[in-house]
Amino acid sequence: MKVIAAYLLAVLGGNTCPTEKDLKKILASVGAEADDDRIQLLLSQVEGKDITELIAAGREKLASVPAGGGAACAVAAPGGGGAAAPAAAEKEEKKVEEKEESDDDMGFSLFD
Repeated sequence: MKVIAAYLLAVLGGNTCPTEKDLKKILASVGAEADDDRIQLLLSQVEGKDITELIAAGREKLASVPAGGGAACAVAAPGGGGAAAPAAAEKEEKKVEEKEESDDDMGFSLFD
């Protein structure tokens, strides 16, 4: 991931065709180790391709990935405690929701 980030930083900086040396320099500037094999693999895969087209293709692939929460399922306890298990699950859900709500506002907004 850091190699891809370095490549994108180089392209955003105006270098339309970053070399291995360019990527190593970017990674070294933040104290990250450069893996030669990964750099060469990335460069061989993006050689001759436009970065905007690669990003657009990636977005199309990600659009097909399902995103969202799964449905919660309750498991009934064996024996006579079947009715108590769903009630306990509901209480736990309410407690979790209340805890999340208290963490919503930390005094700043991401988009301010």
